Amino acid sequence: MTIDDLFEKLKHPNPNLREKAMWEIAEARDENTIPRLMSILNQEDVTYRRAAVKTLGVIGAEVVPPVVDSLLNSDNPTVRSSCAKVLAQIVVNHPDVPMPEAGIQGLKQALEDPNPVVNIPAVMTLGEIGSPVFDLLIETLNTTENIVVQVSILNAIGSMGDVRGIEVLTNLSKDQTADPYIQESATSALSRLEMVLKYSS
Repeated sequence: MTIDDLFEKLKHPNPNLREKAMWEIAEARDENTIPRLMSILNQEDVTYRRAAVKTLGVIGAEVVPPVVDSLLNSDNPTVRSSCAKVLAQIVVNHPDVPMPEAGIQGLKQALEDPNPVVNIPAVMTLGEIGSPVFDLLIETLNTTENIVVQVSILNAIGSMGDVRGIEVLTNLSKDQTADPYIQESATSALSRLEMVLKYSS
């Protein structure tokens, strides 16, 4: 089967065949594979685009430089959103490999992206990275004016299982000067974090 055949399989309606193709493309990759996958990130075909995102995630850390470049510089919000999701897939597929600093810095900048299709996946990806970026998330929480980003960060803190989140969420949930929606989000994130910590201990 040629590499072209494998790329065609990324469009296949059967998720198992797509999954198999992803791993085979990652295994058989050459210098053209990553640019070719990157070029799919602006496709209208959602299945094809998601498969490219996942395949880049399977390949891992070596895709970070071109992905971050597009995350920060593409004019297309769909491409920027897909790049944030690629970084999440890298974390999921390679849990034992620390996210390269370039990836973390790229996500940090993406938090300021004006488009929620980009900044929300960036927050969720940082949530996947977890404790190593806890301080970065808190810093953004305290400095951003964007309530959507703030709520996404609260949800990420509620899910990541870092005990430091308890103090942050407790303080915000009791802060009478905070936006009521933020207070409420902090309260529900706190109860979720307590559950996560209870079950992981």
